[in-house]
Order: sequence, then structure tokens, then C-alpha cells
Amino acid sequence: MFERLMLPHLDDAYGLACHLLGDEHDAQDVVQDAVLRALRYFDGYGDGDPRAWLLAIVRNCCHSWHRQHRADRVTVSLGDADAPAGPSSADTRAIQSSERAAINRAVAALPPEFREVIVLREIQEMSYKDISTVVGVPIGTVMSRLARARKRLTTSLGLGVREAS
Repeated sequence: MFERLMLPHLDDAYGLACHLLGDEHDAQDVVQDAVLRALRYFDGYGDGDPRAWLLAIVRNCCHSWHRQHRADRVTVSLGDADAPAGPSSADTRAIQSSERAAINRAVAALPPEFREVIVLREIQEMSYKDISTVVGVPIGTVMSRLARARKRLTTSLGLGVREAS
């Protein structure tokens, strides 16, 4: 039962851990710990969304890892999932790589409470309700954090639009 419900979400768990920790090796360790915890406490799992339940455990393990290690390094990689298929010029690839790097730096610079909701919504494509479950805050707080995170990203990426006065 555990395997059927939880194992399909391992990639999402790893992706979240990578974004929250900024290091692939640390993320692997944290996901392994999270899966072991999920297995240990699987009897307490109810009828909720298994993805949200597992990601909540991963999130908590990431926060525990931060408290234990107090690492100053934060490197977030959004990956090449958005890279276009087919041939493209070297210039186009260089521009896309530069844009991804700027986005990665902007996401990494967000405070953790904003970074996690952006990752869960925009990369993991979770619903507000599921994010609320994972993060353990009301949906209104999720919406507020997302709005504030998006505003910070817009500002840091220089995408701000002047408002009409």
C-alpha cells in the first residue's frame, strides 16, 4: 500500500528538497529520511492526498536539516525542464541559460517561507489547498505569501511595470 501511494511522488519530493536545500546531495539524504519517516508513520496516514502528505514530511525534514546544519549556501536550480525541444542557435541557448540563472538566483534569494510556496505552486503545480496542507498554514496565508513572493521576484528580475498614476 505504501509503495503504491507514496513512491509515485518521489520525484516531487526530491524536487522540493532540492529547491529548499539548494544542494542535490543534501536533498537526496533528506528525501531518504523523509521516506523512512513516512513509512514509519504510515499507519497515521488518513484518506488525504498522499502527495501533499509526503511533501509535508519532506518540508519538515528540510527545515530540520537547516536547523541542524545552518548552511549558508543556497543554490536553486529550476532545471532544464522548460528548455525548448529541437535545434536552437548557440545564442538562443546562451540567452535561455542566462535567464534561467537569473531566475534561479532570484528564487534562491527569497526568504524560505516565500521560496517554498513558489516552488510548490509554480514548479510542483500544487493547488492552494495542497500547499496549505504541506506548509501547515491557511489558504489565505498561502495566497498572501505567493503574491509577496511573485512581487519580490518581479522586482528582483527587473520586470516591474510602472503603474498609471
